[in-house]
Amino acid sequence: MMDRSGDGAEPSARRRGQGELEAQVLAALREATEPVPVAWVRERLGGGLAYTTVITILTRLRAKGAVERERDGRSFRWTAVADEAGLAALRMRKVLDAEADRQAVLASFVTALSPNDERLLRELLSPEAELPSPEAGEEEG
Repeated sequence: MMDRSGDGAEPSARRRGQGELEAQVLAALREATEPVPVAWVRERLGGGLAYTTVITILTRLRAKGAVERERDGRSFRWTAVADEAGLAALRMRKVLDAEADRQAVLASFVTALSPNDERLLRELLSPEAELPSPEAGEEEG
């Protein structure tokens, strides 16, 4: 079958969604042992993305509180402060914060959970539950 897109892309190549790219960028940053430049992140993702695309994803993740940046000359170095679960929790919190009736949203959310998820949520909310910290093993500072 002939590739009619004209872009020379492999027929099996597919466009990644924003959430998927964010997760991949976060995973790459979590591999780093120190703050890293955009080029390092881009290389870890395979180099197929435009430099500006990686910057855009990093900027969006920073707005969500999932990454931090520090000045390095005229550019920045980036560090992950959330993992994929943390990013999902940030998205959930953003949706909740946008609604006027938090109780109704939370009640609807809980009633829509599977029995296993509801049990897990109840266990996490029990007074004797030990909640995992976002950065297990690291002290807050």
